[in-house]
Amino acid sequence: MSNTAKMIVDKDFIISTIDNRLYGSFIEHLGRAVYGGIYEPGHPQADEQGFRKDVLSLIQALRVPIIRYPGGNFVSGYDWKDGIGPKDQRPDRLELAWRTVEPNQFGLNEFVDWSRIAGTDVMWAINLGTQGIDDARNIVEYANHRSGSYWSDLRIQHGYTNPHSIKTWCLGNEMDGPWQIGHKNAVEYGRIACESAKVMKWVDPTIELVACGSSGSGMATYPEWEAIVLDHTYEHVDYLSLHSYYGNHENDTATFLGRSLEMEDFIRSVSATCDYIKSKKRSKKKLSLSFDEWNVWFHSNEADKKIEPWQIAPPQLEDVYTMEDALVVGCLLIALLKHSDRVRMACLAQLVNVIAPIMTENGGAAWAQTIYYPYMHASIYGRGQALVPLIQSPKYDTNTITDIPYLESIAVYNEEASEVTIFAVNRDLTNSLPLEVDLRSFGNCTILEHLVLENSDLKATNTSAQPNRVQPHNSGNAKSDGNRINASLSKASWNVIRVSLH
Repeated sequence: MSNTAKMIVDKDFIISTIDNRLYGSFIEHLGRAVYGGIYEPGHPQADEQGFRKDVLSLIQALRVPIIRYPGGNFVSGYDWKDGIGPKDQRPDRLELAWRTVEPNQFGLNEFVDWSRIAGTDVMWAINLGTQGIDDARNIVEYANHRSGSYWSDLRIQHGYTNPHSIKTWCLGNEMDGPWQIGHKNAVEYGRIACESAKVMKWVDPTIELVACGSSGSGMATYPEWEAIVLDHTYEHVDYLSLHSYYGNHENDTATFLGRSLEMEDFIRSVSATCDYIKSKKRSKKKLSLSFDEWNVWFHSNEADKKIEPWQIAPPQLEDVYTMEDALVVGCLLIALLKHSDRVRMACLAQLVNVIAPIMTENGGAAWAQTIYYPYMHASIYGRGQALVPLIQSPKYDTNTITDIPYLESIAVYNEEASEVTIFAVNRDLTNSLPLEVDLRSFGNCTILEHLVLENSDLKATNTSAQPNRVQPHNSGNAKSDGNRINASLSKASWNVIRVSLH
């Protein structure tokens, strides 16, 4: 095979019309995600509700469509009632999942207020660890019922006349994990999830529900967990969740860049399990997937072991991301797009400070980490139809992953804007990669811009002192000739080639 990568894109070969919620994120009561992250009363940039406007500005630029909240492992021990009503009457609680103190100064109503300013919808996770059916129906009543009942009238008493209309709900979190408060086996979880789903939809039939899949493909119970859980819940839920994190513990960048192939295998396996249960039940419903936790996570593991317990919002899981991490996140985003017919929602975990694209200092600055940029580009330019990428690319092998293509790429067609956007990662660590793209069904094309994220140091990071050390430039070399695009993708780079159709 030649060293040139080639891709053919046809507007009639459609993977999906992308659900914008594919570009969702996640905020948990963990570390400084909330306190010192999105919420910091007294900060110079805080508004009258204590929401940091500098953080909001960075989030608004991402156009995040939906945010999962309030956890995460946190939610399995959380009583949502602690976080409503007058703040001076809210209790401090020992938070056992992360061994901190939760002051409950930020809860459901504050998060809904904040979300509206941020321009995002809410995906609320309920507690199926220490709570169950009764609290499941009560929180839906509090959040979504108009008036005339105990919980809806209590919301009104708290100053919210109109319902919050939260439409997406997670039935617990990672209930397959022994680390989870209230951990259950698959039958136990399937039963409580089924019964909770029934009453939640009886309160509000318009909501959509996400059942817990495995918390990772390495779990001993995977994928039997999915099959058993869906046996109980299939006709009552709308999505099944997937969680997966990726790291470079061995400092093997070539293998690290191939981890998105493992993500694709995970998606295919879970999809097959869903379809098995569909066939078993003779159902007409095709279940969608919610990949509601995914990211790179490994840098902070050792530091987190040294944290003193029972603090309020200590720095936890504060990965400082490198240029190579940004390349992996770019590959993972492309993997999600390649499976966007099945993965309708996804959440980059998390959004601020905790394994996040945005970092802050308490009382100080906020800045974008390296992974912010591929996430932002995909969210802004990845709206429309994902097209089947017919790719020829040179490949490489590592000790653990084989047949890794140097080119990872996909195209998105935005018919309304008459644009095609090509997202492309060159995994080659030493050489640039010539790329030829055949847009044979689109007519003549003009390059709008070719954005490139690259750095000569793959371990380069952005910090408070150097917030712009790794950032994209628009000096890429893509050129158009009729309906063909030619570019040279620099080594170890993330590329966004935007094409105008005429």
